Amino acid sequence: MENPFITIENRLAGIEVLLGKIYTKSIEEEDSYLSVKETAKFLNVSEQSVHNYIREGKIPAKKVGRPYLILKSDLLNELGEVKSLKYQRL
Repeated sequence: MENPFITIENRLAGIEVLLGKIYTKSIEEEDSYLSVKETAKFLNVSEQSVHNYIREGKIPAKKVGRPYLILKSDLLNELGEVKSLKYQRL
């Protein structure tokens, strides 16, 4: 019969490895840039709507040459603020 503490220690080590992979993956995804087309697809709106949101300041974007680039973490932060305001009762 195997020592139960060793079994628990091995399982915890495996969980730590999995959590490390998930954390690393989420950081990599958030720090990526999206084009206007990718942002429109992500938000399920038209590209013109994304351009309007950028012009109105609702979505922070950087202009690199001619196209706009949107940092995914900034977009997710803005969406979080919109959701919290949407459900707030006055």
